[in-house]
Amino acid sequence: MTDSPRPNPDELLKRIRHEESEGARARLKIFFGASAGVGKTFAMLEEAHERKRSGIDVVVGIVETHGRAETAALLDGLEMLPRKRLEHRAASIEEFDLDEALARKPRLLLLDELAHSNAPGSRHAKRWQDVEELLAAGIDVDTTLNVQHVESLIDIVAQITGVTVRETVPDSIIDRADEIEIVDLPPDDLLQRLREGKVYLPEQARQAQDNFFRKGNLIALRELALRRTARRVDAQMDIYRKAEGLVRSWPVNERILVAIGDPSVGLRLVRAARTMSDALRAEWIVAYVETPALLRENAGIRDHIVDVMGLAEELGAECAMLSGLRVSDELLAFARARNVTRIVVGKPTRPRWLEAVSGSLVSALVRDSREIDVFVIRGEDTRVADPEPRPQPARVDPRSYAGALAIVAVASLAAWAMRPAFDESNLVMVYLLGVVVSAVAFGRWPAILAAVLSVAVFDFCFVPPYFTFAVSDTQYGVTFAVMLSVALVIGTLAARLRDQAHAARQRELRTAALFQLSRELSASSDPQQVIGVAVHRVGDVFDCAVAVLLPGEAGRLAPAAGDLDLFGGPGHELGVAQWAFDHAQPAGLETDTLPASRGLYIPLTGTRESLGILGVSPRHSGAIRDPSRFRLLQTFADQTALALERAQLAAREELARSAVETERLRNALLSSVSHDLRTPLAVITGAASSLRSEQSASSPAERRELLDTIFEEAGRLNRLVGNLLDMTRLESGGVTVNRGWHSLEEIVGSTLARLEPAIGSRVVDVQLPPEMPLVPLDELMLEQVLFNLVDNALKYSPSSTPIELSARLRKRVPFHGNSTKDERPDALIIEVGDHGRGFEPGEETRVFEKFYRGSDAGAQRGSGLGLTICHGIIAAHGGSLTAANRPGGGAIMTVTLPIAGDPPRVEDEESASALDAPLGTS
Repeated sequence: MTDSPRPNPDELLKRIRHEESEGARARLKIFFGASAGVGKTFAMLEEAHERKRSGIDVVVGIVETHGRAETAALLDGLEMLPRKRLEHRAASIEEFDLDEALARKPRLLLLDELAHSNAPGSRHAKRWQDVEELLAAGIDVDTTLNVQHVESLIDIVAQITGVTVRETVPDSIIDRADEIEIVDLPPDDLLQRLREGKVYLPEQARQAQDNFFRKGNLIALRELALRRTARRVDAQMDIYRKAEGLVRSWPVNERILVAIGDPSVGLRLVRAARTMSDALRAEWIVAYVETPALLRENAGIRDHIVDVMGLAEELGAECAMLSGLRVSDELLAFARARNVTRIVVGKPTRPRWLEAVSGSLVSALVRDSREIDVFVIRGEDTRVADPEPRPQPARVDPRSYAGALAIVAVASLAAWAMRPAFDESNLVMVYLLGVVVSAVAFGRWPAILAAVLSVAVFDFCFVPPYFTFAVSDTQYGVTFAVMLSVALVIGTLAARLRDQAHAARQRELRTAALFQLSRELSASSDPQQVIGVAVHRVGDVFDCAVAVLLPGEAGRLAPAAGDLDLFGGPGHELGVAQWAFDHAQPAGLETDTLPASRGLYIPLTGTRESLGILGVSPRHSGAIRDPSRFRLLQTFADQTALALERAQLAAREELARSAVETERLRNALLSSVSHDLRTPLAVITGAASSLRSEQSASSPAERRELLDTIFEEAGRLNRLVGNLLDMTRLESGGVTVNRGWHSLEEIVGSTLARLEPAIGSRVVDVQLPPEMPLVPLDELMLEQVLFNLVDNALKYSPSSTPIELSARLRKRVPFHGNSTKDERPDALIIEVGDHGRGFEPGEETRVFEKFYRGSDAGAQRGSGLGLTICHGIIAAHGGSLTAANRPGGGAIMTVTLPIAGDPPRVEDEESASALDAPLGTS
């Protein structure tokens, strides 16, 4: 087999689409290193100067020089964005200004330290989230990253250095990067730079050298960085090979494939391959091809395959179960797809005559492997190691052979009946049909028996001399040989098709079950829903009792859903589940750990930790013993774990969002209200102090003025506290609207009377319809709304300009085709306008937010709650409150209240006195 000159069309189309999307999207480049001080920032700035000289718009978002003069010198000549200053815990922190970068929108932005955590108050918690938004806006980003900040490597880094890194970057960000440039420096050179003060300040350098910057740590981190980069390059090479249709393996990196042909020697083969991979420091994969013949094997062979795969996983191998008709073809195709350089296979153990008949795996691999080396090994020495028991082959049901005999008998009767009218060649077809039926119904060996018997019966009954096995004409020998050969071939092919159809049905059932589980899990947003779906699906597919256990206090498991009778006995089963959870390994039934248990317990492992345990107790023996069903169960557990983690993260995110919102409101409340509370209290305290001092208030007029001041400030304080209480009631839904039919003129008059001290000499132009009917509303609430709206207009408009208050009724709009004219109003519209500065763009909606007081609120006193309360009251009435700018200048607030029903008719004073009776509660 040679490399195909034509690439795979599907892979080529995928590559073209990928390149098109790559060309349209912004690019991310990461300067990657083993630790601080290797020169990542320096290399990034050097490249930035080259890019700028080529005419690219380059801007520095944020670069940390850490006091290094040579790095700071490279900032000269580059445009730098101003940093944003944030206040946190009485400290001023400078951070990257994301909004400024988005507004500037350069072609390339330099953003140092990708794993940096932003200060509280920033839009995103992590800098890599800022990078994602910049890339989405079409801005190329160059950034730096140390290997210890990679999410998947933090546990390894902690094991090497003893330091747990808190600032991490998801691997998905690194995989999304268009280019990764490794910046490397030998450990001795880095330590010299550290001693010269080119990495940290002298005091920090001594501390770092004694802890993190030990030579052994730097060597290990350097290897991690190089391996992580090599893995990325290896993935890019695989994409290229697939796109170009290259089928040969490229031996750029050692990768071993262990082919499990004979399960009886699988354990020894895996152990020997592990030794080889350690010596070569190579990745290794253990693969077993699931042929249709495997479906006919007994439980012993299937259990042995599970044991082999389990040992391989424990030893660190990647395990793959393949499906196909010919083992060697599937193994070689998989090896070339994974760029395997060596295939390890065990020595043949079957008799030579059987290999001559059915073929040899070793011979096929050696003949067709070409560029891939094939190693045939014995494994461990059997004189030292205990020989492995050979699994017994499956036994065919005797009833299958009886069925084949019955089919041959039926074919013989049919041929005997056809004998007078048909030639012998047609009778042969009847027997061949019987062989096909035997193969489809009972399998290969019964079909072979039917083929042999068909030839014998045909010779005995239909070839002269009849009823003997003697043959008078030697030409019948050819007939018998051809008949037997054709029968054997047809029977074997029919049996193989039967096995393939059965395997396809099994795969279809597994795929359908997994699809159904994934769809239901994706629609579940609550953790309890997720485990409920998992329990239901696993129980249906595997016909077993299912339970899910989740950790509680101190990590102790407790049943959360499912069949709790699984743990109804002594604490043994719960203890097995706890062991599986603590060690993150399956335990119980069909495993090597506590196999006498009634149930099998599989950890629900998320991306970071174990989330719980999936326990299953089969109702029938062998329900999960088959390798394919065991893998399907493991897949169910993995999907459940991911969905459960997603639901738990969503719940935690909601709690965190609520906590952040509560904190934000608390801070806004304190910052907005503290000054408004202190100001009247300070005035009241000062005035009261002056009243106590006879020297400060000697005349009655002065005392009167101080008392008026105390009264006004107390009233202001009372209004502020009242606004806060009203806002609390509105947000908690504790406001009840008591509707009644009221006169708008009286409500307006009462409102203006309350505002008379604030109005003073100002002109308030009131325009109401001459015959305004009664309207259904809560009189006290609407009076509060009008009070706040007019008071706002007085505050935010010049004292020489009038305030305009008007009201009108909106008529019902008739439906299309309905000529009936309805004069009844459906809404009351009240407008309060002023001749002030109006609203800035975007302020029309923000004025209703809590504690918002506008751009010139510094000159006005207020808590920023008045319009919010008005908006809540009108919404409780089922109406709307909007703000807009007047065409001639100024602002206008529009209240729209729905009108339903007809007002009562006033006939006498008694009925008039009943107008204010409440209509009910809404």
